[in-house]
Amino acid sequence: MEMKKRISLELRNRNPAEVAELVVDNCRSGDGEVEGLTEEYTELEILSMVNVGLSSLAKLPSLPKLRKLEVSDNTITGGLDTLAEKCPNLTYLNLSGNKIKELSSIEALQNLKNLKSLDLYSCEITTLDDYRESVFELLPQLTYLDGYDQEDNEVPDSEADNDDDDEGGPHGDLDDDDDDDEEDEDDEEGSDGDEDEVGLSYLMKEGIQDEEDDGDYVEEEEDDEEEEEDGDDDGAAVRGEKRKRDAEDDGDDDDDE
Repeated sequence: MEMKKRISLELRNRNPAEVAELVVDNCRSGDGEVEGLTEEYTELEILSMVNVGLSSLAKLPSLPKLRKLEVSDNTITGGLDTLAEKCPNLTYLNLSGNKIKELSSIEALQNLKNLKSLDLYSCEITTLDDYRESVFELLPQLTYLDGYDQEDNEVPDSEADNDDDDEGGPHGDLDDDDDDDEEDEDDEEGSDGDEDEVGLSYLMKEGIQDEEDDGDYVEEEEDDEEEEEDGDDDGAAVRGEKRKRDAEDDGDDDDDE
């Protein structure tokens, strides 16, 4: 597949300015130049063009935010001076498997002040005497060459995963977010505790009110009972008075006889 068509497909209906990473490995460049990539890719940070038949980077557009460029397994021989002009913020460059033969071919990389890692695996330049010492001397801004620093310490995983860290944001921000989450949880727990206390107070108040109501009810019953007793006493007195009057009436009748 042609590079221009492949780039168009990788867009997936997005605007070029929305693309941060573009991978077009194993497609074909018609004339050995970069095709289909324009300056519209203003937000592009990672570009991979592995095994696409590139022999030159002269037509690489201006990509001010590009940090990582993979162009291994091509036939590039030089012309790297364009990188400092088009990709000034480049930190990682992979030229492995190209036709880089002399130190003079990479001398232009001195102008890439942010370049930290350079890969030249399987390039003829790696067969030169004192290859590593010479490259580190020529490019003092480098930290890693072919995955190792000047003391032959391998690039740590943290460096290899640095792109993910950049996208995720500073660790400090993550810690702050965790603290905020914990504070929110504490606030929620405190709110629940307040609600529980309010509910308990309400229940206790209700219980006290019920007891008072029960006491009123008991007092009303006692009053009713006293009224009934008083009524009974009055009734008995009335009945006794009536019997007395009846007896007197009977005595009067006897006297008349």
